[in-house]
Amino acid sequence: MSAGFVVLPDTPGTSSLDDAYPFAAPRLIAHPSGRLWLVGSWEPDEIRQVTVGPVRVVVIGRCPVTTDHLERLCRLLRTLADVDALARQLPGSFHLVAAVGHATRVQGSVTGLRQVFHTRVDGGSGGIPVAADRPDVLAALTGAGIDETTLALRVVCGGMLPPPLADRSTWSGISTVPHDHCLTLEPDRARERRWWQPPTPELSLEEGASAVREALAGAVDGVCGADAVRYGSGGAEVASYGTGGVGARGVSYAIDGARADAAPHGGGGLSADMSGGMDSTSLAFLAARHTPGLLTFRWAEAEAGNDDARFAALAARELPGAQHLVVAQHELPPVFTDPAALADTERPYLYTRTQARMRHTARVLAEHGSRHHLAGHGADELFGRMPGYLHRLARRHPLTMLRHLRGSRALGRWPLWGCVSQLARAESVAQWWRAQADGLTSPAPPARLPSLSWGLAPLRAPAWATDAAVDAARTALRAAAQDARPFAEDRGQHQCLAALRITSPAYRQVARLFAAEGVRLHQPFLDDRVVEAVLAVRPHERITPWQYKPLLARSLRGLVPDVILDRTTKGDFSEDLRVGRKRNLTAILDVFAGGGGGGGATDDTDTDGFGAGDSGSVLAALGLIDPKSVRDYLLAPQADSSRDIAVEQLLGCESWARAARRPLPLARS
Repeated sequence: MSAGFVVLPDTPGTSSLDDAYPFAAPRLIAHPSGRLWLVGSWEPDEIRQVTVGPVRVVVIGRCPVTTDHLERLCRLLRTLADVDALARQLPGSFHLVAAVGHATRVQGSVTGLRQVFHTRVDGGSGGIPVAADRPDVLAALTGAGIDETTLALRVVCGGMLPPPLADRSTWSGISTVPHDHCLTLEPDRARERRWWQPPTPELSLEEGASAVREALAGAVDGVCGADAVRYGSGGAEVASYGTGGVGARGVSYAIDGARADAAPHGGGGLSADMSGGMDSTSLAFLAARHTPGLLTFRWAEAEAGNDDARFAALAARELPGAQHLVVAQHELPPVFTDPAALADTERPYLYTRTQARMRHTARVLAEHGSRHHLAGHGADELFGRMPGYLHRLARRHPLTMLRHLRGSRALGRWPLWGCVSQLARAESVAQWWRAQADGLTSPAPPARLPSLSWGLAPLRAPAWATDAAVDAARTALRAAAQDARPFAEDRGQHQCLAALRITSPAYRQVARLFAAEGVRLHQPFLDDRVVEAVLAVRPHERITPWQYKPLLARSLRGLVPDVILDRTTKGDFSEDLRVGRKRNLTAILDVFAGGGGGGGATDDTDTDGFGAGDSGSVLAALGLIDPKSVRDYLLAPQADSSRDIAVEQLLGCESWARAARRPLPLARS
């Protein structure tokens, strides 16, 4: 993933920004006028650019097409609106930038793994509109500080806050383009327009499985540089699922008859997570079709009841040519190591408890020669059970809904009347947002009650949130209701997209942790074409209480061992959490009790003095948390891991706020 880039309109005022960009040795692409168009830091193999007639197109990221093929696709483009069709055809995970005349269109991915942000900077009357792929780049240009209302929202609502509020930048004055929108930059204004809608879910499980298999195999092949992938107007076509006729990584490959400019990511060793679970293990087997010497990786288990090791061993036997790397528990940093360490300055990081482990993982992989790593992030959100689908199913196929409800209640011990009450309500998205505002300080509902409405879970303020923080959050929640719209008509589809868009920005930050060690992290489940293929399947066929991830299992039958696809258990990591929390509790308490950084900054960032000499919590100084309440919460008995998840998200807010007191230069990766 690129270290960052800025997109500029074709206007004279941009010359005043020439010395302001926070990139070391920035790369430049100019408008025909000679003025700067794109400025940033990216690898040469991460970019494709073509000019066809009046249209100029730049693709930044992982998009395994040749420049010749991209040029052919662009021949029918005449206006920026025509770029919709191009965006729907390209495989991979990327930003798309296109210009016609003085107007430029910028967009990211529909999951939010690639996002677009914009603001106005000095340089003319009212400022010049500019866009970037990360908000801290724009904050460095504008000198932006903390948006305290947005930070209060994150402190109060935690990691379950859905878009659009989850997308609001914690940097003041920086706007976020919605995931299904594109941004048009003109010399004097910026406009957002919706260009993408989820496909109508009308395919059967069997029909959809074929499309998901093709899309997912194509996504992995795009990382491996396999010449079995061809891209045409119909999308990615997997010509072969065997190993014959496939080029090795680093060898130029052919797509639709044209030679590639280079292997998709410049060669280097390929590794893949292979925990024994369905998600990562499936990607490992897809990659091994083209990379017999694949390096697989997993963490050893601390929990005796975690049977990941058994299934990982069974999978390893089916990949005799691969190297299998297992990092023992005593070699891993405990969970919550360095609890105040900063992930990066873009936004508060959701997964602080495993941040040290992720950095360690990236270092170990780099030491073993990996330069590209496959991870299964996004599969739980994409293929997991989103119970909201039952609401529409009750109105269209009531008998089917009753069977699903009965099975789900038996599986999850759902309370009957709570489910019936939700199924009977015809609540709009706006009403859901207002209900969250009204109930923000109410007792939490029963733990086993599923969300059959629009949200993933009810939003509740934690004990440490101050009255001022809760008031700010409640006001923002009510304001969100005014313009709220569903991401899809079906509540299950809406929940799926909400889940993807909550976690994908954090997965982008995980990729930066890997990039700091010289390893590029690839997350094929988050490719737009894969997401579209999954969403095209009827929700009640891809989600059932009788089988775990039935769509993924059906899609990869014959490519992945049945013992993996038919697994009915899931690894438990509660012992890792218990041990790590106990070992690092004092450091966590210190973060909020004047003890300083609790681990300090990362190797490639500086927290501007918020280390060993820090005088206390920035969140407390801003009036957002009560430190004593945090301490009481941490020292109270822990009934389950939900309390620790809330704490790790608070740590992410604290470490970001410390860094944001004085905006930092970007980490050089």
